[in-house]
Amino acid sequence: MAHAELNAVLTHRIEVAPGLVILRVAPDGWTYPPFQPGQFAVLGLPPSAPRVALSDPEPPPRDPDRLIRRAYSIASSSLERGPLELFVTLVRSGELTPRLFALSPGDRLWLGPKPAGMFTLRDVPPDRHVVLVGTGTGLAPYMSMLRTELACGGLQRFAVLAGARHSWDLGYSAELITMARLCPNFTYLPTVSRPDAEPAPWGGATGYVQALWTEGALARAWGSRPTPADTHVFLCGNPAMIDDMTLLLEREGFREHAPRQPGEVHVERYW
Repeated sequence: MAHAELNAVLTHRIEVAPGLVILRVAPDGWTYPPFQPGQFAVLGLPPSAPRVALSDPEPPPRDPDRLIRRAYSIASSSLERGPLELFVTLVRSGELTPRLFALSPGDRLWLGPKPAGMFTLRDVPPDRHVVLVGTGTGLAPYMSMLRTELACGGLQRFAVLAGARHSWDLGYSAELITMARLCPNFTYLPTVSRPDAEPAPWGGATGYVQALWTEGALARAWGSRPTPADTHVFLCGNPAMIDDMTLLLEREGFREHAPRQPGEVHVERYW
């Protein structure tokens, strides 16, 4: 892969937890077009790029000139014109993430020329509340939505239901806690599924993120249970969580959204 084809630069690399990083990527010599909160960008590196030491060994590439490309949800506000922010988890057996984790600020990589994706707030009426359910790096598109669309004190409510194995894997938790303190119309409900592994006692919710819905944590926080008449729900992350939540919501009258069949459940399946 010719060096000139790597058209972007890594400007920041922030370690969130083992195997979790925030990457900020800036186009070099060109301008990234406007995007909608919830859309994704495509990153790429050549097979010759080094892999991080913790990754699994891989066989020689079949095509050493083939750019390895993957899509990652944008976490940045769409109102900012700076580097794109991406929240990435290490897949040790993967092709691209072990190479992304080996990058340092100043290193070059490939950035796709335009954003893509339909997992946005575009089809949510302004008088409907929004519940964002995510696990792991599934929080990335929600950060873009909140950073762009959350109007503190407005009539439209937003809530994030976030699940992770451990508290240190709850990405953006400090920012989300601050949002919840500043904005009365925003609720942040995190849960961890392995509380016994916490180095200090975990005082929050435990179990899978689905339980925050089924056991009424959000209904208690809002003072009423969300319904299809007043709320849209977004799902992003672990496929099992998405399947479970979709079934739970269907039983309550929510419908999965499609371009020709509008509904109240919006799903991003990226695994």
